[in-house]
This record gives sequence, structure tokens and C-alpha cells, in this order.
Amino acid sequence: MIVPSPPARYTRGVRRAAVVLLVVLAGLVALSAPAFPALSRYAALPRKADGPVNVLLAGVTPDYDDKAGVWPYPPKPEDFSFLTDTIMLAQMWPDGQVNLLSIPRDTWVNIPGRGWSKINAANPAGGPELLVRTVQDLTGVPIDAYALLSLNALRAVAEAAGGVTVDVPTRMKYDDNAGHLHIDLQPGRQHLSGEQVEGFLRFRHDNLGDIGRVARQQAFLTALAGQMRNPLNWWRLPRMVAAIDGNMKTNLTRGQIGALLGGALSGPKINTYTVPGTFGGPTWVPDRAGLANLIEEHFRDPNDPRSLTVAVVNVGAPGGSARRLKERLEGLGYRDVVTSNGERADVPTTVSGTSARAVLRDVGHGQVSQEPGVPGADVTVRLGNDTPAN
Repeated sequence: MIVPSPPARYTRGVRRAAVVLLVVLAGLVALSAPAFPALSRYAALPRKADGPVNVLLAGVTPDYDDKAGVWPYPPKPEDFSFLTDTIMLAQMWPDGQVNLLSIPRDTWVNIPGRGWSKINAANPAGGPELLVRTVQDLTGVPIDAYALLSLNALRAVAEAAGGVTVDVPTRMKYDDNAGHLHIDLQPGRQHLSGEQVEGFLRFRHDNLGDIGRVARQQAFLTALAGQMRNPLNWWRLPRMVAAIDGNMKTNLTRGQIGALLGGALSGPKINTYTVPGTFGGPTWVPDRAGLANLIEEHFRDPNDPRSLTVAVVNVGAPGGSARRLKERLEGLGYRDVVTSNGERADVPTTVSGTSARAVLRDVGHGQVSQEPGVPGADVTVRLGNDTPAN
């Protein structure tokens, strides 16, 4: 039996459809290609997290080479070890709500192990880990991860986004040849290029100084998020991802990125706040009571056990076990862990008190108990004979 050939018109239609499909696929690959390096490192499926993810964002200023023998001094290769020009605590909730707390770079704080100083000195003194610890001590909010961004990051992201429309509040004119910074902006609502965005964000020469700059940073992020919610701009996302990835140092895990993506798909809806305080000469002196109220109202997760007071008592574990557990819990973001030795007993590890089950997951062994805890502690961990030796 001879099967008749399809009509020529049908064949041409199939070929055209195939060509269109190939062109579309090639276009998608071309658009996505810039993000491939980031995706290979951080790719994760969006997921609904149990609670918020707290990430410390910090923009690192360049360290200029004053021994280069040329003027203006060129920046040294970026190693993310210099002063932090921008510091924000970003809290992403599963429903897409994002709370941003801006911390002025001149905020006067007690840097652990270093003494009193401006907070932007924490990163050069001890890297992102010390900066995280300093911000945790200031705010009382446990931090899950950090992301340090180079000076070029926001310019590159703005360029990848096709520019950003913002309201320039006042005339901005400033030239800094040594810092390779030239700002010339007129007041009013306008679409800024990547270079103009950098000037808009770095300008400090007005009556508000760093506080005015913080407000502009918040306005920029809100405007950028608004643009990216428009489906007509989604094709720009791969280049924005590449721009961030090429200018970032982070310890975000795939699981945390999945949680951030899950929240982003539901929003994002951004709320901005600033550490309250007053000018004290060249520094920003935080209003501790006002900050505590702000954190309690907007950033406190009632289901996060890391803000609780945890007492670790060694009753039957090897020597040094309480100290080792304290160090591990603090590494997870617990802020108030105290240790002691109790009366020796041949018993297993128990955890009692508020959110005992949540703390038990971080302890890693033992069982929940209803026995009374140490006075003043929200949770008491009694380390027993099932505690590993190291």
C-alpha cells in the first residue's frame, strides 16, 4: 500500500514551525547564558520555607593602591576585605514580604573583640563573619547568611535592568578624582543609567549625609523591585543574575536560595526601615530602645528559637561538651547561650522549656523533657551520657 505524501503546503508549515521553535529556543539560551555560571553554583528549586531567611547585605568599597605610581590611584583587585559602604539586613518571609533594615555605615557600635568603632570597620577587622556578629549584637536578629557586593555590583545590576527610574530629591554635583566618582544629577523623576545610579547612591554631600544616602538606597531598591515585577522586564533577569554573581561573595546555601526564590515568587513586597538614632559628631548613635521596638514589631520571628536564652548544663557528658555545644549554637545564630556543670548523673540528654523541640533539632541528640529548667532560661539543655565525645 502506498502512503500518499503530505501536501507541500503542510510540509512548509511544519518546517516554518520548526524554524520558529529553534529560533525561540536559541533566543532563550542566549538570554539565559549570562546566568549559567551562577545557576551551576547556586541552582535550587523554589520552596516554601518554614520561616523567614535573614541575609546581611553589604557593599564593599574599593581599596585603592596608593603605591601604584599613577594618579588617580587604581583600585586593588577586589577581595571584599575593605570598608563596607552600605549595610542592610534583609529578611525574606515565605509570603514574599521583604523587610529591609538599613544600618548607616557610621553607626557607633561595640565590635566584638575590637572595641567601639564605626560599624563599617567590622569587615576589615574580621571579615564578613565579624560583620555578621556585630549586626546580630546590634539588632538581636539571628543572621542566616551574608552577601558582600563590590562597588560595581549596583551599577552592573542597574545597567542589566536597562536603567532605573527614581526621584532625584535635590541637585547632586560632586567630583572625586581620587575615588573615580563624578556625580551630576538634576532634581526630579528620571530614568538613570548604571553610572548615574552609582552617583545617586554614593552622594553624601547634603545636610543629611549618610542618612540621606540610606534613604536613596531604599528608594532605588524599591524602584528596581517594582520594575522587575513587570513581566515585560523578566527577560532581563538572567543578565541581572550574572551582574550580581560577578560582583559578590556569599555563603548562601542552595536551600537558602530556594527559600529566597520561593518568597520572591510570591512578591516581593518591600518594607524599608532605618536604625533610629541621632548624629553624634561624625557618627550615628543608635537609639537602642527605639531599635528594640522596631525589631520586635517588624523583624522578630516568634518561632525562631535563636533569640531565646539557652542554658547548657553538663550532667553526664564528656568534659568540654557544654562549651562545644555553646560554640556550635552561637555559630547557628543563637545569641544568648550560657553553660554550667550540674550534679553528675548517668542519664541521657534532655531539652526542656519554650521551643524545646526546635532547640533539640539544633542540639542533634536527646529528647524533650517536661522537667523544670534553669531559672531565667527559656530553654535548658542537660547534656547526658549520649553526648558524643567531640
